[in-house]
Amino acid sequence: MSPAAPPSPSPAPTSRLLDWRVRFGALALIWGFSFLFIKVGTEGFAPFQVTFGRLLFGTAVLAVAIVVKRDRLPRGARVWGHLTVAAFLLNALPFSLFAYAELTIPSTLAGICNATTPLWGMLLSLVALSEDRPTRVRAAGLGIGFIGVLTVLGAWQGFSGLDVTGTALALLASFSYAVGWIYVRRTLSGTGASNLSLAGSQVGLATLQLAVVTPLFTSLPTSIDLVPLLAVIALGALGTGYAMLLQYGVVAEVGPTTAAMVTYFIPVIATAAGVALLDERLTWNTPVGALVVLAGAALTQTRTSRRRPAAPTPTEPTRAEPTRAEPLRTEPLRAPEPEPTAARQPASRT
Repeated sequence: MSPAAPPSPSPAPTSRLLDWRVRFGALALIWGFSFLFIKVGTEGFAPFQVTFGRLLFGTAVLAVAIVVKRDRLPRGARVWGHLTVAAFLLNALPFSLFAYAELTIPSTLAGICNATTPLWGMLLSLVALSEDRPTRVRAAGLGIGFIGVLTVLGAWQGFSGLDVTGTALALLASFSYAVGWIYVRRTLSGTGASNLSLAGSQVGLATLQLAVVTPLFTSLPTSIDLVPLLAVIALGALGTGYAMLLQYGVVAEVGPTTAAMVTYFIPVIATAAGVALLDERLTWNTPVGALVVLAGAALTQTRTSRRRPAAPTPTEPTRAEPTRAEPLRTEPLRAPEPEPTAARQPASRT
């Protein structure tokens, strides 16, 4: 029996801690700026073209990562069938809805609508997932979040000056994320494939879906402006490809719970970027309502701890009473959810 390894010196954990914090901040910035990139991209391309370009460049980044890591693609027709559905619910549909929504609503409002994903998820999980039971705290979070949405939309003013269609599309995109995550949890856990392989395959399938749809509803642009093109490239390579790789690293180092907190920084960054760089108008109810939405979303993610019986004090067996080996009880491991997918896309990732 070899001796235990000596404890690591104190500077090493500190450097790792700073490293994940830097990557966490970069992830929040990238996903927060994604709504700005969508807005700029739609100024030069049709919404479906923005989504297709986003998925195409995101797939390229993830494909390179899979090759570098020598990862294997998932196996089995059943897994690929579930990935096709997940690609539609988590990528093709919500990405397209956000692109269409930002034709008529500011990127700040789109970012705040994205933060409602945990609210939709909690509401749906009460029916779809037996392990998520309603509690008073979570029910209160749902109610608080709903009040925050009404505050953002200015319900007391009769939604004056609000584009109802664009807002509904953004909220529907967030609802699609929630449905998609529940579907992934029920169908793609325990497949044996890595998170990177599942996510790369999922985004690749979404790219194929948009490759079929885009030519049917759009025509090639007569001219290509540089700024919208760069926005689409950044949206795909950074917001869909590189951000997912960052998220995997953060989840592996600090766990999915801490990594999921990036969700609460996204609308703040999206709002700041829209106001500072796009000169979008901001009234008092938008940031106040956003804070209320985030507070409600945070409450819906609380979990009640189960009390476990105290473990019996181990005693040394005697020769007169030999012990029998008890069967080891195991619980199925739940694979971290791929994006926006990634950990718990947070996601409400865009």
